[in-house]
Amino acid sequence: MQVSELVPRARAGDRGAFQRLYEDHVGRVYALCLRLTGDPEDAMERTQDTFVRAWRKLDTFRGEAAFSTWLHRLAVNVVLAEHRSSGRRERRTDLAAAEAGPRVQPAPRAGLAVDLERAIAALPPGARAVFVLYDVEGYRHEEIAEMAGIAAGTSKAQLHRARRLLREALS
Repeated sequence: MQVSELVPRARAGDRGAFQRLYEDHVGRVYALCLRLTGDPEDAMERTQDTFVRAWRKLDTFRGEAAFSTWLHRLAVNVVLAEHRSSGRRERRTDLAAAEAGPRVQPAPRAGLAVDLERAIAALPPGARAVFVLYDVEGYRHEEIAEMAGIAAGTSKAQLHRARRLLREALS
């Protein structure tokens, strides 16, 4: 069954149709959440939060973009909202740790992809989010700024910082 058939059925309360949408999209949503959070447990929680929110907000999906695009944006918003609400004290701790530099240990050269994923996970949260949204997911700085509640210039600075830290971690 096509997404174009599943969404209206799920919107009408068909849990089986929504289950199918979940099964079709959970892998990509989890991968995005993992890249944004850097933590498998947190990513799983944010993935579940995304699908709970999707079920509740399915009536707001207008079909102007692909369902996967809508769901993807919803996942980004869930992760960023959780990051914002985690509290000032935690963010101050993250900033202090970030100033000390990345905590990436040189890994054996089993594969650059594995090394890159580890290095991304070790980035400070703000830099990691901007890097993933810009370089991996293809959002523009203006879109990232709107989603994250920061200035476009801050997004650009965080991307520069993330790339520098990744270069250092991978060299």
